[in-house]
Amino acid sequence: MEQNLFKVAEVQLSYKPHFNAQERPQISSSKQAYNLLMANWDMELINYIEQAKMILLNRNNRVLGIINLSTGGGASTVMDSRVIFATALKATATSLIVAHNHPSGNLRPSSEDIRLTEKLKQAGRLLEIEVHDHLIVSESSYYSMAEEGMM
Repeated sequence: MEQNLFKVAEVQLSYKPHFNAQERPQISSSKQAYNLLMANWDMELINYIEQAKMILLNRNNRVLGIINLSTGGGASTVMDSRVIFATALKATATSLIVAHNHPSGNLRPSSEDIRLTEKLKQAGRLLEIEVHDHLIVSESSYYSMAEEGMM
């Protein structure tokens, strides 16, 4: 039994930014977030399958990184709150923006999108990581839950 106590995996944390903080883009609107996401989205897949991404931000809303959270099917993808916040904590992010696409082009949030957003907001409050927005995107437009008063 004693020998098994020491058979555990080592956990290492690392975050290696390659840019000075002042050189990073600063997000002050959902339109800027959308433009940044579209510059980093696989446009070959945007009308085909759902994907989810996250923008991590520092205190000055400077971009720490863009994370590919998941790739799903034609009608859904998974955004795991544990992965979202584990990643944000690892990067020492103080806020984040999540986004996913609707291949159908319908930008209205589903009841599941609204439920997930509420769950992320609550978890963020607990961890002191603000969820600024949840964007639903297409290749030509977006829906911002923050702009619609849902944040």
